[in-house]
Amino acid sequence: MSNLINRIRSIDAFRAVTMFLMIFVNDLDGMPNTPQWLKHAAVDADGLGLADTIFPAFLFIVGLSIPYAFEKRLRKDDAKIPLRIITRSFALVFIGFFHANMETYDDVHTLLPKPVWDSLATFSFFFIFLDYNRWTSLAGRYLLQGFGIVLLIAMCVLYKSTDPGHSWLHLTWWGILGLIGWAYLLCAFIYYYSNGILWVQAAAWLFFMFFNIDFHFGMLGFLSNVQKYVWIAGNGAMQAFTMAGVFVSVLYIRLRQNNELKMLWVAMILMAVILFNLGFIVRYFSGGISKARDTPSWVLICTGISLVIYSGFVFLVDLKQKYNWFKIIEPAGTGTFMCYLIPFLIYPLYQMTNFAYPDFMDQGTGGLIRCFLFSFVIVWLTGLLQKINIRLKI
Repeated sequence: MSNLINRIRSIDAFRAVTMFLMIFVNDLDGMPNTPQWLKHAAVDADGLGLADTIFPAFLFIVGLSIPYAFEKRLRKDDAKIPLRIITRSFALVFIGFFHANMETYDDVHTLLPKPVWDSLATFSFFFIFLDYNRWTSLAGRYLLQGFGIVLLIAMCVLYKSTDPGHSWLHLTWWGILGLIGWAYLLCAFIYYYSNGILWVQAAAWLFFMFFNIDFHFGMLGFLSNVQKYVWIAGNGAMQAFTMAGVFVSVLYIRLRQNNELKMLWVAMILMAVILFNLGFIVRYFSGGISKARDTPSWVLICTGISLVIYSGFVFLVDLKQKYNWFKIIEPAGTGTFMCYLIPFLIYPLYQMTNFAYPDFMDQGTGGLIRCFLFSFVIVWLTGLLQKINIRLKI
C-alpha cells in the first residue's frame, strides 16, 4: 500500500460529472414530456435508464478514491485510519437515516411543516459537519457544532411519522448516503487490512458479485427478513460496485508504476465486455435489469458501464491532460458532499415560498434546460461556498 502515485485528476473529473448528473436526474424525476431513457426505469420494469447508472458510478468512484485517500493519510503517519473509516461511515449512515425518515414525515400532525423540518435538519448537518479547521477558533467550532447538535435533537423531538407501525424516527431503508456509508465501511476495511494486495481486492469484488447473484437466485433468500439490518446492509450490490473501483485503482497504480499503463485500457475494456455478457445472461434468470431490486444484471451491466466511462476519463484527463474541460463543474468533484446536500435546502425553499417555474420550464425541452441550469447553479453555489472556506468534512 506504500509508494502510491499522487491523487489523479481522472477521478475528480469522473466524480464531478457523476455528481452533476445526479443533481440533473433528481431534478428531472417526474417531469412530463421528457425522454424516458433519462429517468429511472419503473420498479417492475426490465430495463435501464440513465438515472439507474448514476448511483453505481458514484459507488465505483468511492472505491476508486480509497487507495489514494489512505496513502495521503499514511504519509502523515496517521495511525487512526481504522477509526477514520468508522467515523466517516457512521456520519454517512447517520445522515442517510434522517434522509430516509424525511420520506415518512407527518406533515399534518407535527408542529412544523415538512419543508421547514427538512431545511432545519439539513442546516443542522451543515453546522455539525463543517470543516471548522479552516476558518474559526476551537471555541467557535464547539459552539457552532453544539448548536447543530441541539437543533438536530429538537428536530428529533418534533418528528412524527406517517408509518402506521412507527410513530417516530425508524429504519425504513438506509438512504443513499447510508448505503454509501455501509459500502465504504466494508470495502475500506478490506483494502486497509489486506495492505492493498491486488488479488485480495479482486477476490472481494468477486465475492460481493456472487453474493448478489446467489441472493437473487434464492440460495440466500433466508436473509430477506434481516438484510437491511445485517453487516452487509443489503445483498452485496453496493459493495460490488465499490470493490470494483478499489480493484481498478490498485490495478492502475501497479501498471503505472511498471510503465505499463496501456494495459489498463485493455484490462478495463476486457472486464467490461465480460460483465456485459454475464449481465445479459443472468438477466433471464434473476429478475431482469432493475435498480429498484438490485438485480445481478443491473450490478454487472452498470459496473461494465463505469469501467468503460472511467477508461475514457483516464485517457482524456490523465493521458491527454484535458482536466480543464471539466473546470466549470469542478466543485461537484471536490465538494461532493456539500453539492449533494444543498438541494435539500433549495427544494424546501421552493415549497415554503410556493415558487413555481413557468409552464414551459416544467415539461419537455424547457424542463430539460431548466434541470441543466439548476445543476449548474448547485455546483456554482458549492464553489462559491468553498471560496469563502465553507466546506463540509466527514
